[in-house]
Amino acid sequence: MSYRIQSGDTLSALAQRYGTSVDSLMKANPQITNKDLIYAGTTLNIPGSRDSFESGAQGLRGGSSGSSGNSGAGDVMAPTGGAGPATRGPGGSPYDIAVSHLGKNAGSLKYETTGVGADMEDWVPNNVNCANFVSACLEQAGQIKNSQHSASVMTLQSNLDRDPNFQRVSLKDAKPGDVVCMKVGSGEHVVMFAGWKDGKPQFIGSNNVNSDGSQRISYSSMNYPIMSVHQYRG
Repeated sequence: MSYRIQSGDTLSALAQRYGTSVDSLMKANPQITNKDLIYAGTTLNIPGSRDSFESGAQGLRGGSSGSSGNSGAGDVMAPTGGAGPATRGPGGSPYDIAVSHLGKNAGSLKYETTGVGADMEDWVPNNVNCANFVSACLEQAGQIKNSQHSASVMTLQSNLDRDPNFQRVSLKDAKPGDVVCMKVGSGEHVVMFAGWKDGKPQFIGSNNVNSDGSQRISYSSMNYPIMSVHQYRG
């Protein structure tokens, strides 16, 4: 999520408010070089607040996913409704790459030394890896460069808006692997479109489905307001 700095704010107070650390805030905001010097009116990326749904939260509905929002690959039907084949980059499909990591905890995946894990940022808290994971899948597929990787939903969205290889589309025109940014309460969440089941959109990503609030790579059916759907056209 993002926060507009107010007069009187300090990094230490904001870290305490949002359940993160000053070090994590500085890593998420490389423009800050002095922890004691921040400016009112500028935007701060907050890495330490949940950016996804929780078990049993609103938006989980139907199918065999259950209240946890987690399901196996067999629970999601092949794309229908004109979804078409998954988008692909020079390195393959980000959707297929994500599926290959189903069931893994983000906290473990980000420490793997090859593939998606190697592209994920280690410092990101285990309850906010959604953009970190999606960015890594896009990198592995060759759809974005390392410089476009972000652990912030809003920054990733902006990076894709500026990339001529991506175009915003409506959900009805989405293909598996398209990047879907959602508004979740006071924060944001990002997943990839996975197809349709019983007329409802399915998504795959790093979601807060573990009992301790940490994230696991899982399928989900959510009904949060969608901010954008980005489709690779490169």
